[in-house]
Amino acid sequence: MTQVPSLADILQPEQVGPDLFRAAAFSGDAVPTRLFGGQVIAQCLAAARHSVSANRRCHSIHSYFLRAGDPNQPLIFRVENARDGGSFSTRRVIATQGDQQILNFTGSFHVPDEGWDYQHEKPDAPGPQDCAPDQSTATARSANGSAEADNRRIHQTQFEIRDVDPRNEANPVPVSDQHGFWFRIPAAKNGDAGLQQLYLTYASDMGLMSVGLRAHGLSWSQNTAQGASLDHALWLHAPARLQDWHFYAMDGPWTGSGRGLARGMIFSEDGKLVASTAQESLLRRKRN
Repeated sequence: MTQVPSLADILQPEQVGPDLFRAAAFSGDAVPTRLFGGQVIAQCLAAARHSVSANRRCHSIHSYFLRAGDPNQPLIFRVENARDGGSFSTRRVIATQGDQQILNFTGSFHVPDEGWDYQHEKPDAPGPQDCAPDQSTATARSANGSAEADNRRIHQTQFEIRDVDPRNEANPVPVSDQHGFWFRIPAAKNGDAGLQQLYLTYASDMGLMSVGLRAHGLSWSQNTAQGASLDHALWLHAPARLQDWHFYAMDGPWTGSGRGLARGMIFSEDGKLVASTAQESLLRRKRN
């Protein structure tokens, strides 16, 4: 029986040359229709940080999705040293499959410094102990093999997810675009600070594209909407321990012209804001 790699192994590509890294094709029983964007962004971060001083922590990531990732092909990551300054380092990474670029990544790394502390408060929501475990697997399977449903099932093998405001995915009605869920990664228990950032980067892409459907009474399980991430921004504010519960609060302030904008904030259970996100996605009626 083929051993399925752990999430930690998946997110850390192998170095095969100077500033060149490779990740194997997807393996396992639940092969998705297309690669999850958070996986590729985290792999780019893992490749980028190899050439950055250990005392500089990633604080900002901006990525453009150019093509859907094929889970049956290996990925190549080419790292460019854009700048090393007195306090900041910047790296660019191009992720390719075959001769085609699938994602462009820019990451900035910073020496921790002194400043003025302020943050928004964590939204008032039931705690993880008051929310039922995610039970959407059966519903997701009704989505006729959509990429979004595939990735949801894969998330359930890596994460514990507890939705604070679950809805009927098979028969949705218009609801608020504001949404939140708790998540944790039990396998992160022994992860160092660098691996915790990779887990957080991976998790930052969960659910953002879906908030644009909520106000319209739509879900991926209906298989009537077409969606794809166009870009993804992530700001890493503080260290996280992803083996513990974190709350992902998100909203979708705008949809139009076949696109949707989503924003998110990730809090530790004790209320510390550890990351912020923003993403624009393709959101349009599925075409025959």
